[in-house]
Amino acid sequence: MRILQPLSRSGIYYRWTTAAVAAVTAACCMCGPVFASASIAINKADESVESIDAAAIFADRKSLYDQVATVTQIPWYRLAAIDQYERTLTRVHPKDRKHPERTIGIFIPPTRWTGPLNPNQEDVDPMSISVFSGIGLDGDGDGKADPNNNIDLLYTVAIRLSPYGHAADDFSIGLWSYYQNTRAVQRVMQYAKLYETFGKLDLFDHAFPLPVQSDYSYRSTFGMGRNWGGRRVHEGTDLFAHYGVPVRSTCYGVVEIKGWNKYGGWRIGIRDLNNHYHYYAHLQGFDKGISLGDVVTPGQTLGWVGSSGYGKPGTQGKFPPHLHYGIYRDTGLTEWAFDPYPLLKHWETEERRTKKKTRS
Repeated sequence: MRILQPLSRSGIYYRWTTAAVAAVTAACCMCGPVFASASIAINKADESVESIDAAAIFADRKSLYDQVATVTQIPWYRLAAIDQYERTLTRVHPKDRKHPERTIGIFIPPTRWTGPLNPNQEDVDPMSISVFSGIGLDGDGDGKADPNNNIDLLYTVAIRLSPYGHAADDFSIGLWSYYQNTRAVQRVMQYAKLYETFGKLDLFDHAFPLPVQSDYSYRSTFGMGRNWGGRRVHEGTDLFAHYGVPVRSTCYGVVEIKGWNKYGGWRIGIRDLNNHYHYYAHLQGFDKGISLGDVVTPGQTLGWVGSSGYGKPGTQGKFPPHLHYGIYRDTGLTEWAFDPYPLLKHWETEERRTKKKTRS
């Protein structure tokens, strides 16, 4: 079922040429949220765990989560959420959070682990760490509190959170106490919801935002100037298609926003496990089953291609129908847009390849 907004051009269809796409794109506004833009390199690890050992990696992580969950009574999916959130921070701050390769991605700075006044910032003695008010603990019983030991890391964080209780609100308070950052609390709770819902860690599949069998056209339009509502840049890629073509989730994620924006019209935003915010704008309407806070899967219908935006709620038809698709990366304190075009091409190619294999 779909919830449709009134259309002013519902009977008009377009076949897009390269020239038409370029002309319309240059006239469109920046449809994403008002965030600073920066083109940043796309790390393949952000798309998915592409190693042939991916299954083993996920199994190892799950085993560690289960071990610490048994001792601390903090559900595995919450420990997994913390670990994944920390991993996304390391990807955007590799120098500040540099650490040896290990199964767990949690990073605790030496001054916090050993204590700010500890003269030995490489201290692994649980007793002296405690004396200097460090948080590092021995989780595996080997007599050392090692900041690069997987169990020690998980156990230390879990013990910091345990006193706050296990109800969702209480756990959120514990996260705030640990991170002192509302973004961190929101992200961890979103990730925990995904892991709890699907019961697994491998949630990194993707889909193209439009059905690959539909009639559409797009090219890289990131960074182009906008001419509606003031000077801005285009923080995404425009995919031109007919009214009513399904708009699909590109990832596993949680619906973070849904509603009207004077630039993007009817728009929806989804947060994934890589801490990427996927933004879909100018929709004709939303799928009836999609609500704020819902979890979505790759390929799930979110709404339909339209021409909403550039005005008060309900404004339609000020430009030809298309989907504006943008991706933003959360750095822990701010969000930065990056060009989604390479990812779109990759997802499109992969989906076409998969369909071809299925048919043969």
